[in-house]
Amino acid sequence: MAIRKELLLKRNRAQPLNYPNSGSMFKNPQGQFAAKLIEEAGLKGTRRGDAQISEKHANFIVNLGAATAQDVVSLIELVRKTVLERFQITLELEVKLLGFSTGVEKEVRL
Repeated sequence: MAIRKELLLKRNRAQPLNYPNSGSMFKNPQGQFAAKLIEEAGLKGTRRGDAQISEKHANFIVNLGAATAQDVVSLIELVRKTVLERFQITLELEVKLLGFSTGVEKEVRL
């Protein structure tokens, strides 16, 4: 029971649980952390509509109230493009997007 409590406390400190979100958005590239790359790219806190790259954990996109799916997709595309340009690393989605024909789930090209 004590281990479970400690794990929950650690999660609450590290993740933006005060807003609706879909969990970690991007897979960690080998030897890297997606959140660190996103933060180092200067994107933490960036918004599109009511979707925001979390200020608490940059690998989470949070809904500040009325975010649309397109707001979230716009942030995903921005993150992938910026990280690729800055670090030459293509971030892969950890979540599966359904119902989009924009190709956001495909590889980013410059």
